[in-house]
Amino acid sequence: MTFKRWAAGAALLLSAGTLANCSQIFGESESAGAGGSGEGITTAMLVGADGDSANWISHGRTYSEQRFSPLDSINRDTVGQLGLAWSADMDTGRGQEATPLVMDGKLYLTTAWSKVKAFDAATGAKLWEYDPKVPGETAVKACCDVVNRGLAAYGDKLFLGTLDGRLIALDRDTGAVAWTTQTVPTDKSYTITGAPRVIDGKVIIGNGGAEFGVRGFVAAYSADDGKQLWKFYTVPEGDEGDDAPAYLKKAAETWNMDVLAANDAIGGGGTVWDSMAYDPDLDLLYIGVGNGSPWNRAYRSPGKDGKGQGDNLYLSSIVAIRPKTGEYVWHYQTTPGETWDFTATQHIMLADMTIDGKPRKVLMQAPKNGFFYVIDRETGKFISAKPYVGLNWATGVDPKTGRPIENPETRVDQTGKPAMVLPGALGGHNWHPMAYSPKENLVYIPAFEAGMMYAPEANWKPDRARGFNVGFSLAGELPADGGIRKQAAGTLRGMLVAWDPVAQKARWTVEHPGPWNGGLLATGGGLVFQGTAGSEFNAYDASNGKKLWSFAAQTGVVAPPVTYTVDGEQYVAVLAGWGGAYALSVDGDLINRKAPVRNVSRLLVFKIGGTAKLPAPPALAELPLDPPPSKASAEVIALGQVKYGRYCAVCHAPGAVGSTVLPDLRRAGALESAQAWNAVVEGGILKDSGMASFKGSLSKDEIEAIRAYVIKRANDDKALEAGKRVARR
Repeated sequence: MTFKRWAAGAALLLSAGTLANCSQIFGESESAGAGGSGEGITTAMLVGADGDSANWISHGRTYSEQRFSPLDSINRDTVGQLGLAWSADMDTGRGQEATPLVMDGKLYLTTAWSKVKAFDAATGAKLWEYDPKVPGETAVKACCDVVNRGLAAYGDKLFLGTLDGRLIALDRDTGAVAWTTQTVPTDKSYTITGAPRVIDGKVIIGNGGAEFGVRGFVAAYSADDGKQLWKFYTVPEGDEGDDAPAYLKKAAETWNMDVLAANDAIGGGGTVWDSMAYDPDLDLLYIGVGNGSPWNRAYRSPGKDGKGQGDNLYLSSIVAIRPKTGEYVWHYQTTPGETWDFTATQHIMLADMTIDGKPRKVLMQAPKNGFFYVIDRETGKFISAKPYVGLNWATGVDPKTGRPIENPETRVDQTGKPAMVLPGALGGHNWHPMAYSPKENLVYIPAFEAGMMYAPEANWKPDRARGFNVGFSLAGELPADGGIRKQAAGTLRGMLVAWDPVAQKARWTVEHPGPWNGGLLATGGGLVFQGTAGSEFNAYDASNGKKLWSFAAQTGVVAPPVTYTVDGEQYVAVLAGWGGAYALSVDGDLINRKAPVRNVSRLLVFKIGGTAKLPAPPALAELPLDPPPSKASAEVIALGQVKYGRYCAVCHAPGAVGSTVLPDLRRAGALESAQAWNAVVEGGILKDSGMASFKGSLSKDEIEAIRAYVIKRANDDKALEAGKRVARR
């Protein structure tokens, strides 16, 4: 199947007119803007962060999450002189997704496995580090790598969420633990990968786990001692009694509540795993809500005919709540009755702009479903939506109702039949932050196209202990001729899209060689910075997309950059390190089209005239495909394929064609021995490295069937490679 391709993007602006005078907030010196006076980060500093160009004190730099810095020493004319100032290697070989914070000449970041490091922001000298010692087996609870996206700062503390669900406060000067709070039930597959936010002394954090059968919520904790202040659930529970909040009673009308009540392993989903924004004038916190659990609505909320029914509030929604109390105010649902993993957890930005001749306070988002939304952030009323990437699940959004006009052929929870859907579960845009330039009135979107075959799984039952609980088969066979694999690769396209949010169209687009390119930074120097899956870190002209500078990063760069000054000198910093959902699931043999992308995790920091050099990249050794012969019956291999798709594909890729981040099972040494294979999968001998035991979810026969399937796949691909060698002679 081929798809017609469209391209597009998004933009926004938050007025500084309501902010206090910057000198009153920050004082006269750079250091005072980040707590240099000794009082630490205050509410006034966070509200007025736009006036502090020297530092980067919150996740999106400002509460509006625009990721724009007015710094302009590095600009269109000088960016060609940009060089590496210093770098620091990380001690984790997994995906790096964090936004660093910079305060008073010190840089703070999180890495994979929820570790924290502090550096001198000018020299790179390490100041301290902290390891929360997340148990390795927690990795099996994470849908999309053991990543972490960053910190929050308030007072003299830093706050982080850990993969195993803890919220931890650290002393900013020493890294010492001030307090720890367990925010999620430990008997379910909750995780935290997103960055907290702090509003008026309240640390706000959500969580992930909707692929594993959990019920989503976001909660607030005291910055002083970690005490929980309020909790806001995003979906109803099995029984919403008379004392339930009105917003959950309203949601219950859109669900099959009997199913939720009968099986708590369903969960409902709706996790708040990433995006948040805050408007201090309206005193509204905006959260992005995720997908359903399971994805397939026919299992999550069936009607009497067994087909999926109901909007299932508040899945795939933007919800406005009061940060003081957690009180519901309004919502807008981007994908009613979602069934494709079309989350609305993607980057949320706030702006004030003129639309149709009228000033509007707007909220903007480019969620997974492929439409770019402009919403009135005071009321939640729909303003406009247009596709920013190619899509086939809907033909548009009704301007009166704000609901998508769906293509019934792709509504797989209704048809019960497989369908190729664009965008797929990775979206047209994932977690990677956008950026906005008020000078250009453009939003810059790290967009991509990646179709997915949604095949409803027959007789699906949830497994509370392990595995992807999505209600679709992820065990798509990839024949040795490469036909389907090449076809899937043909739907992949990465883009940097500069989007006009008022006209709702792309101003310009830069094509990338593949999806999963990095988050963005826009600057007053007329530049947009972005890393790529092709192992580059680039600077583009914000007005036309012309590439003005490039640095060979030696690894895929998916994290967003930041910029800051120390003693008046401007720096740009970005975490490099290939990883995340796409990197784990990518077919490295065909989809990358070039040499496979390796993981080399390090922080890169640049300045004008920087002369530092990276060490030579390590060689990427690839073991030969030399599997044992395939002797299992077709029935055993078929069983193995089904179980592999349910329990293995999310980390080791569909078809067992592995990435460069986790082991390629076709080349695993344990493949030779049923005993060795079972020791890993059932015995859990590699749990400290992230490979937990699947005992209780898989029987010994099923574990052996998975080995037989992987052996079959390895032999198929070995024959394919041999054929290619013969053809080249």
